[in-house]
Amino acid sequence: METINVRTRFAPSPTGNLHVGGARTALFCYLQARAVKGVFILRIEDTDLERSTPESVQAILDGMRWLGLDYDEGPYYQTKRFGRYAEVVAALLEDGKAYHCYCSKERIDALREEQMKAGVKPRYDGHCRDDAEPVKGVKPVVRFRNPLEGDVIFDDLVRGRISISNGELDDLVIARPDGSPTYNFTVVVDDMDMGVTLVIRGDDHINNTPRQINIYRALGAGLPEFAHVPMILGGDGARLSKRHGAVGVLQYRDDGYLPQALLNYLVRLGWSHGDQEIFSLQEMIDKFDIRDVNRKASAFNTEKLDWLNQQYMKNLPAGEVAQHLAWYFERAGIDPAPGPSLADLVSVQADRVKTLREMTDQSRVFYENFNEYDAGAARKHLRPVAEQPLRAIGGRLADLAKWDPERLNEAVRITAEELGVGMGKIAQPLRVALTGTAISPSIDKTLWLAGRERSLARIRRALEYVMARAAAN
Repeated sequence: METINVRTRFAPSPTGNLHVGGARTALFCYLQARAVKGVFILRIEDTDLERSTPESVQAILDGMRWLGLDYDEGPYYQTKRFGRYAEVVAALLEDGKAYHCYCSKERIDALREEQMKAGVKPRYDGHCRDDAEPVKGVKPVVRFRNPLEGDVIFDDLVRGRISISNGELDDLVIARPDGSPTYNFTVVVDDMDMGVTLVIRGDDHINNTPRQINIYRALGAGLPEFAHVPMILGGDGARLSKRHGAVGVLQYRDDGYLPQALLNYLVRLGWSHGDQEIFSLQEMIDKFDIRDVNRKASAFNTEKLDWLNQQYMKNLPAGEVAQHLAWYFERAGIDPAPGPSLADLVSVQADRVKTLREMTDQSRVFYENFNEYDAGAARKHLRPVAEQPLRAIGGRLADLAKWDPERLNEAVRITAEELGVGMGKIAQPLRVALTGTAISPSIDKTLWLAGRERSLARIRRALEYVMARAAAN
């Protein structure tokens, strides 16, 4: 592969969300272009007018933006190039490399049924290939005149040499009766016009490639290189689908994953570099080569993604993670102003949760008051016996000159020593007082995040609860 003038393209159809398979293809295209200082193009293949929607286009653009896959050219839209396609169709007709076909849908359906009954691969029989007479009232399709003999051979950068006999290919339709172009034709015209030198796409397109190569040759265009990457499977070995969980890229954003973690996970689905698991984007660019992609399908493993996401939450600068976390706080309706900085929160919570959404849910208590205690936690830890430890720690905390984890930990430890009890006898009632539950970060970090005023107020509230409980007995 040349190291200059490499031009790749990601060409999704806007008939749904940007799914993880498409995102991985986009990533591979992006990395290969960046690795050799080439050009990465985004093209929206929206010729399916019935199924393409503006919402899907926006979901693709939003997904690419969230992942940070910046494209150098585009987005191009096929619907804005219909004039160009019509021009090329006319040229092929003029050169005798395409022809009008007047066969009715009924004839084509009957032919297919007959072939299937005979155990023959369904294909057009060339009925109109040579000097077909126009049929009154019938708007013809335009078919490409595929070679009848020889083989189409190409060296796929992932799968190796592939050879398909032209005898297995039929004369595919390149323009419908209304003049609208078809997929296999528009792809060739676009890639030719846009100077694409490397086509990276899913291996479900392998059967399209020989047809497209023949169209390239009919147009006198040079061929790009091809790399067909394997599909992504669910944990059960079936093709990844909605029943396996989230498959849309933006759903992973909504569920609390960092884009860096998802990119890292996707690049490892079929590609590796030694035993390395975690790659920065720059490391991916430096090390990636499409030739190193495995031809076998990869299985999606959410547990591995969860692990990666936590690694990124823990190891990225807390301020960088906090910028992402702010989006989840806004969605959850939490105002971060009256609580700890989001960067401080990340520094404490990152190793306790798997996602930013989970971090948001578990951290609301540091920004808003809670209405009631967890019944089990209160029953166990806010008993009358907890009054003395809570009063003692409350008094000591009120006198602290500086509110930081080191001094807070020391305050709890000294109080426990003075009362002659284990730290748990103070920490657990204090934890329930501060958060309403018996589960939180370490008690010094919990106090630190809750802040001086909120901590002291919640200790007073817990004491009222304990005394009311004692009075009731």
